Amino acid sequence: MSKTLRMAYSNISVMLLISDFKSSLRMPVGFFPSDINLKLFKEPDFIGLSSLLVREDIGLLFIGARGKVITLNLDDITEKTSEVGTGLGWNRLENLGKSIEDCENYITTLHSLHDSRIFTCGTRAFKPLCTHLLYKGGNVTMETTTQDGRGRAPFDPHEDFVSLMYENTFYSAVSVDFMGKRKLFLRTGRTSLSTEDKISWFNEPIMISINVAETKTSSANKEDDNLFVFFTEIAVEEQRSNLRLSRVARVCKRDMGGFVISEKKWTSFLKARLDCPFGDTSSFSLLQGVFFLKDENNVTESLFYATFTSSPQSAVCAYKLSDIQQVYRGNFLTEIIPGGWCINDEMRAKGVRTSHDLPASNLLFARNHPLMEGAVTPITGKPLLVRSMAQFSKIVVDIVTSLDGEQHNVMFISNNSGWLQKAVWSGDDGGRIIEELQLFQDPQPIRFLQLSRRGQLYSATRTAVAQLSVRDCSRYTSCADCLIARDPYCGWDHLKGLCAAVAGASNFSMYVTLTKTCSLCITDIHLTADVAQFLPCSPDTNLPMRWRFSGKILEPGPRHILLSQGLVLTPSFTDEGLYTCETVEVVKGREHKKAVIQYHVKMSEVGGVNWFQAIVIYILASVCVLCVMLIIYVWWKKKPRNHVGSASVNYASTEQPEGKTESCSCGTDADTKKTKPTRVKESSKSTV
Repeated sequence: MSKTLRMAYSNISVMLLISDFKSSLRMPVGFFPSDINLKLFKEPDFIGLSSLLVREDIGLLFIGARGKVITLNLDDITEKTSEVGTGLGWNRLENLGKSIEDCENYITTLHSLHDSRIFTCGTRAFKPLCTHLLYKGGNVTMETTTQDGRGRAPFDPHEDFVSLMYENTFYSAVSVDFMGKRKLFLRTGRTSLSTEDKISWFNEPIMISINVAETKTSSANKEDDNLFVFFTEIAVEEQRSNLRLSRVARVCKRDMGGFVISEKKWTSFLKARLDCPFGDTSSFSLLQGVFFLKDENNVTESLFYATFTSSPQSAVCAYKLSDIQQVYRGNFLTEIIPGGWCINDEMRAKGVRTSHDLPASNLLFARNHPLMEGAVTPITGKPLLVRSMAQFSKIVVDIVTSLDGEQHNVMFISNNSGWLQKAVWSGDDGGRIIEELQLFQDPQPIRFLQLSRRGQLYSATRTAVAQLSVRDCSRYTSCADCLIARDPYCGWDHLKGLCAAVAGASNFSMYVTLTKTCSLCITDIHLTADVAQFLPCSPDTNLPMRWRFSGKILEPGPRHILLSQGLVLTPSFTDEGLYTCETVEVVKGREHKKAVIQYHVKMSEVGGVNWFQAIVIYILASVCVLCVMLIIYVWWKKKPRNHVGSASVNYASTEQPEGKTESCSCGTDADTKKTKPTRVKESSKSTV
């Protein structure tokens, strides 16, 4: 095989791989339950799933459903470890227009307490009730003492309800009446507070999420920690009737309520519009799910990831915590007065140490003007990801560090058809969906998504629970599949010959890492010391090209001749390793690189030969053998022979070489007479 032929073959392979890679960006890979390592829990009488709690300290997954609490093994949810009945509802509502099914006890609240107990509440026939679960010696039991559950669980099991337990204090956004008309944001515990029961605060809200941000440690003026409530409501500031908008509200954790005015009411409650512009600009997108990704170095740099729908599209937008706080420092919608109301150093210097010290005028204004003028906009000014013909619901986000130290934010997005989208956002490069997984065969909304520190993703519908390892790379069965997916969790293990998780892998074994740039599968090259070898590289662009050796930029030298079409390598034993040919483009001061081809160079033993040399030697040896055989054959044909029939050949020759006699002189007369006459005549004629 010539060098030219090898170069052409290599170039064609690269072009095919690049073509496959480009086409893969347009369509994510889809997998069905039979194609993935999915664990599923489902029982005939298991319905009405309403809450989910991950307890990694004891290795259990708590599930609140209709009339029961079930615990599953956190490592394998197909193993049920216990079941606790919560009792039936009452029959008092049969004549009040409620169905018997709705009068069951649906467990809607499951939260861990500092003493390891689990705070549990249920709807219990539209009369919410709470108690505690105990875990001891591998068994789960329920306390016999109960407490009123109003404000801690909804009356109606179908209501959208959210709650949060933080420092043993319970926060909830829930209806507080039988008909579900009065929805409030409440705090129950050391000092109970609630929002005002006014349309200007909540107007037919649908509650989405409650999150806490410990901002005091990162705040320059020691502003109090914040709690954020995400919801949608009918807009009071718009003239269009029944226009629903997305909102984010904020309160301060240490809010004590007013002293006389606004007693037992939030004094720090402010809300703002949450924008995620996409789709039809004449309508607003509606919030569906929220996930808070905390920045451990600076809390104000933390991000809220949120899913939105605007038929027939869905999108994901991200918001920086500091941007949300800045909106609350702006003007109110109806008055040019700066907002705030969270106690900070400036207010403490004026003698306002708690909300009890706020002037009455401030409290009256805050009670009547909770809406801010400005809107919260996404960090990129647009969605990270937009998908047509999909209805996103919940979202969780994980931070993955690749082998080169680069971080990737991986988003897991559920929809209303039992599917899960796995997407990546890499800063300026935007978002892209890596794969789509069908978790549940029955098309139904995924209501819960929780990600454990062990890398297990738990999702649930009303009737089933699914478990999926986010680090499972076995779905990619070839190097090309592993590469094209660009899954930050996965890389091609060249030594094992499989797609494996990069977590805990070494740079030596994990040659192909799926980072922001596209790496190609490794080509093994066996070289002999001091014997030059050409490594072809033909990018499909005119961008500058460079080579890397084991991650470091390769400079030209006596053993490394850099050409426009490849590298001439005259190796020594110190030159073993990974050689990468890549293109480089600088845009706005940022370097973008793309790997074209990679070679793993290994040195043969002294005196050994590589495969190409072996083929050449084999061919040369074969030619030599054939030449020897041909010489022997010719010699044999010309060799004098003293058997019958030789005369016809000898008589045909009239001239003999010098020093040679005719072969027939050695024959006898008898032998000559035995020769066929016709052949002698023919020979004589030819001689004449």
